[in-house]
Amino acid sequence: MKPRIEVVAIDALMVRLFDVIAEANMPWMLAATQRLRDGFGAALVDLVPSYTTLMVHYDLTVLTPAQARELINQALTDLQPQAQGSGQCHVLPVWYDLSVGPELTLLSQRSGLAVDEVIRRHSAHEYQVFALGFAPGFAFMGLVDEILATPRLNTPRKRVAAGSVGIAERQTAAYPVVSPGGWNLIGRTPARLFDRERDGYSLMQPGDTVRFESVDHAEFIKLGGDDTPLEAQA
Repeated sequence: MKPRIEVVAIDALMVRLFDVIAEANMPWMLAATQRLRDGFGAALVDLVPSYTTLMVHYDLTVLTPAQARELINQALTDLQPQAQGSGQCHVLPVWYDLSVGPELTLLSQRSGLAVDEVIRRHSAHEYQVFALGFAPGFAFMGLVDEILATPRLNTPRKRVAAGSVGIAERQTAAYPVVSPGGWNLIGRTPARLFDRERDGYSLMQPGDTVRFESVDHAEFIKLGGDDTPLEAQA
């Protein structure tokens, strides 16, 4: 690993730790995140982790760009990966059904797998939360089974229901709020992914892991899920 520092704004630097997305990156990303938080202290405005990078937004009235670069170099010296399993593991119940997951058929056709096998494979893996973005509480997770990897829709939907679970390439995610979106929808979770009353707002944080658990319609409703078909919500 050879970290590179790139300028993204007058008061922000991007630390690029890796060039390829991989689950094995996360222990290093978490360790670097903690080192940078400790190193910058009160001069840190924000720190945004992603799949392979960390964006460091610092207080320009406290640090010069040169000083910020030096703090980054110091923080990454002799960096060691954080222990695995340091994040929370979340189990999200999902009702996989064509009425709320219309791309189940598309994934079945593309992969050559039966719909039940698509569901089994998606729910069999424990996914790494790599980053938050796009919408409050939207967690980018991966990596899905290669056979399920599917490009985003050519034309995004204007309205995707909260809780919708989808796949885009080898990423998977659940929409925390109603929003536009172009991911391939395969089901819906009743879990509350974003809550203003929750510390940190988002249910999930980078470094956490997620397992999707297939539930039937009755259990989905019991857990507070909204089974309004996607077409009726458009």
